[in-house]
Amino acid sequence: MTTRQTELRFEQPGADADLLARLFEHADQVLVKKLSRNDRDWARLSNKHQAGVYIPHEQRDSGFFPPLQTKERGTSGGDEIREAYFVTVWPQAGNEEKHTRLVHYTSKGPETHMTRVPKAPFSDLLPASFLVMGRIKTGAEYCYECITVDSASDEAALLADMFDLDADFLIGVYEPAARKAEERDRILDFAEQVIAAWSAGDIETFARNSAAMPATVELARMARVKFIEDRNIESLNPFRMEAPGDALREISRTIEWELFREYQRRERSVELVRLVLGDNPITVTAADMIRRLIDEHSAIDALMLSASQQRKSRAGYSYEHHIEAMLIDGNIPFEKQVVLDSRKRPDFILPSLAFVDAGNKAARTGMILSAKTTLRERWKQVEREMGGRRLFLATVDENISGAAIEDMASIGIQLVIPEALKRSKEAEYKGHANVLSFKAFCTDQISPNLTLWQS
Repeated sequence: MTTRQTELRFEQPGADADLLARLFEHADQVLVKKLSRNDRDWARLSNKHQAGVYIPHEQRDSGFFPPLQTKERGTSGGDEIREAYFVTVWPQAGNEEKHTRLVHYTSKGPETHMTRVPKAPFSDLLPASFLVMGRIKTGAEYCYECITVDSASDEAALLADMFDLDADFLIGVYEPAARKAEERDRILDFAEQVIAAWSAGDIETFARNSAAMPATVELARMARVKFIEDRNIESLNPFRMEAPGDALREISRTIEWELFREYQRRERSVELVRLVLGDNPITVTAADMIRRLIDEHSAIDALMLSASQQRKSRAGYSYEHHIEAMLIDGNIPFEKQVVLDSRKRPDFILPSLAFVDAGNKAARTGMILSAKTTLRERWKQVEREMGGRRLFLATVDENISGAAIEDMASIGIQLVIPEALKRSKEAEYKGHANVLSFKAFCTDQISPNLTLWQS
């Protein structure tokens, strides 16, 4: 098939962040899908029947795709096949253009697949990665610009920011113009307060009282309070919760993240105003503003970079705070950050280091509990914490491959994950003996030993 040039074609495949930004700028609608294992495996395994991406019927019929038409089948009969063809362009595959097919075999119920797509953008993705499709008007037709975003990349966090994706997100169709308007309204609402404070000469006090980022432990506490109030429950006692792991995930990855983003939006807005205009109200012309922006260009860049780094550094500590709160509410005895002979400091030892290292039969019921929001290669660090002790590694990370899970099993690491991830089609935790839900961890590993530990 020959390649047709489109007026909004990306000139060269560049950084994924640039591709996302361009889609956000040019597309009238954007579909984002968290990819299941089947959505990825066809591109790297030869024994898979699915050759493309599953599209739920809600998004299929949302108006994002061209309407399906009944396929002419002559006299062959059989159940109806409905299909649509459209042009897709894949910048990550050298701007390869495909005549992509959306097909619905009615004999299989509502199941619909998008086929005739290139393998390369899908072949090396980690679990819970994303497909992003931007619908762009080209003359009388639409062209669909498509990229994949690896779940372990910085672009995954950027994507979540762009479309306000929470921890439970699976698929959605968005209008970038509407998302921009929502964000603009949020900023303008706060901007009025900033302007009033600066005009009154109170910007420094305003920054301290209304726009300062709370300490990590305080932000974590605020998130837990909101969760408890929203659920009308008394505490985070894991023995009284149906899905304590899902609660931890929602608190750390959704509620606290939303709080963090709002505080960061406020903090950076005030810092930018103070950087460009100073703390004292003055008469500023357009020329003055331009000069200040140019003069402070490097400082503004540093401010934006620090915002990105701040987001990366906060997540791990907050997850640890939430687990600690759950242990306390469940009256589960533990010691925190105890220094071992290996000079490692595991997050928690249940019930205590002295108990675990006592050398008697009861000591074998004790354990190390390590908490890591994201694993990547950092799970290898916990091996040095074990020293013959049982080790459980709690995480809310979706993007761990089956091979890595088996590697952890080979050195005796047992993973503790949210209940939703245990059954997720997007993650690869299913079928591994060393993976248990947080509920099972509390019920099967802690509860039988709790009386002994407490005594």
